[in-house]
Amino acid sequence: MGHRMYLTSATAALTALAEEGAEHGALNPWLVGGLVLAALLAMLWVTTLLNRDR
Repeated sequence: MGHRMYLTSATAALTALAEEGAEHGALNPWLVGGLVLAALLAMLWVTTLLNRDR
């Protein structure tokens, strides 16, 4: 029973935080998405660079 109450309170807290953060548009979603894509492509490039034996 304790875990369920913890998850419920954590869900409520995260929901409140998400609603609070949605009011301001400080981060541009396109910029964040582009940076994340660039970081993932860079990690893919490093992985393929180091795995030349395959």
